[in-house]
Amino acid sequence: MAWLYLVCAGLFEVAFTTCLKLSNNFTHRWWSTGFFISISLSFYLLNKAVQTIPLGTGYAVWTGIGAVGTAIVGIFIFHEPAFFWRVFFITLLIGSIIGLKFVSN
Repeated sequence: MAWLYLVCAGLFEVAFTTCLKLSNNFTHRWWSTGFFISISLSFYLLNKAVQTIPLGTGYAVWTGIGAVGTAIVGIFIFHEPAFFWRVFFITLLIGSIIGLKFVSN
């Protein structure tokens, strides 16, 4: 169950970074509200996850999911560049997240 909490926390991290961009420096009320709700849920679920999963592993996976997810949102939603090396290192991050799951108890 802790890993489910951790994955959901990472997805809410993607949500809060996306809302942060769309809030336009907190001038759009709905995106700002989405940011505060998403960040609160993300930290709550991260806290629940690290009650069972080692803190270093949980934090690394959480930030990894957030980084990969945010980069993917940037590419597909905000039309950021998707050149070879960027995609290569995003893929490397995904492999690292999967590796941490397999080596953790």
